[in-house]
This record gives sequence, C-alpha cells and structure tokens, in this order.
Amino acid sequence: KRVGLGQFPLPSSPSTTIRGVIALRDISKGEPIIEIPYEMALDLGRESADPTLPATTLLQQYCQWKSGADGPDMKGRGDYFAMLPTYMSADCLGSTDFFSESALEMMQSPIVVEETLLRRQLVEARYERDIETMAQMSSNLYRWGNEEGSGSSIATLSHLQWATWLITSRVLTVQGSPEETVAHRLLIPLIDMCNHDRDSLHL
Repeated sequence: KRVGLGQFPLPSSPSTTIRGVIALRDISKGEPIIEIPYEMALDLGRESADPTLPATTLLQQYCQWKSGADGPDMKGRGDYFAMLPTYMSADCLGSTDFFSESALEMMQSPIVVEETLLRRQLVEARYERDIETMAQMSSNLYRWGNEEGSGSSIATLSHLQWATWLITSRVLTVQGSPEETVAHRLLIPLIDMCNHDRDSLHL
C-alpha cells in the first residue's frame, strides 16, 4: 500500500523512462517502506566477489521454472521469475554487460570498461567449468526450453551473462541472525528494484 513499480522519466530526456519503485503516499520517517515475508526471498548462498556463482543457481532455477518443472525450489517462485526482465529484453540494453566491443571502446570511464570485461571473463570461465559440464551430465539442469520450434536447448553463455546481470543489478547482501558471521546474497521481490549501497549492512 506504500509503494509500487512505476516508470520514471529521465531529467535529460523526459520521453525516456526507467522502471523503479515509487511512493504511492507520504511515508513518515521511521515507517517501514516495504515489508516482504522472508520466505519469499531467494537465497543464493554466501556473499563472494564473484557474481557468476549465484548466477548459476539462479539460472538453474529459472530454467527449471521456464521448462515447467515442479520442485521444492519452485514454491512461490513462478510469480517472481515472471516479473524479472526477460532474456535480452529492453531492460538489458542499458547495461554495459550487453554493449558491443565498439560501444565499450567509446566509453569514457576506464573503470567501468575494466569491470565489464572482468565480469565477461568470469562468465566465460564459469560457463565452461560448471554449466557445460553439468549439462553434459544431465540435460535437464539447464534446459532453456523450446527455441522457435527447434526442440529443447541448453542455456548458452549469453543466458549466463543475463543471469549474472540480474545478480549484479538486483541482489542484496544481507546479514543473517546475530550469531552468524556470514552474509547471504538474497533476491527479494520488489526490494530488488530499490537502489542501495552494496557495502552497507542489511539485516
């Protein structure tokens, strides 16, 4: 009742909009902005510097949902997965992860270019090491589904790149119970659309 998803016009180009969380009414200081049951969070494991590790878990569960398979991991996940930006949709185009080599060369921020290229290397290494290997053992693990009637297909390197982008753009690092010393990477419906400081403590 407090917030919802909406389109924001960019100040530099009002005809261009981006999706985000908007307030539906005044929210007082100290009042909760969003409340999501913990059970709806998708726990992708412990925090690490490599986003491709949780991306493989997300991709596997997404493929399971996309192919119509049921399982304990799918409980309540379908509605959330259906809300995620689809593979190579317009939402992806604003990320340097999907820029062409020539577009990256035109960037005026070497730090962003370096980070993007490093992430691409991590994606390639993870795909070869984990997804290709696991898909050879069981074609059901990363089954992307039917592509234009060509029959069942396995998730590609590009699919893992897309899943990694979902992780880097949406995941929150959340501290567990007080006795825990580790933080977990969580995808939380609606809250994943809020800007936040990755290095701040989320409880």
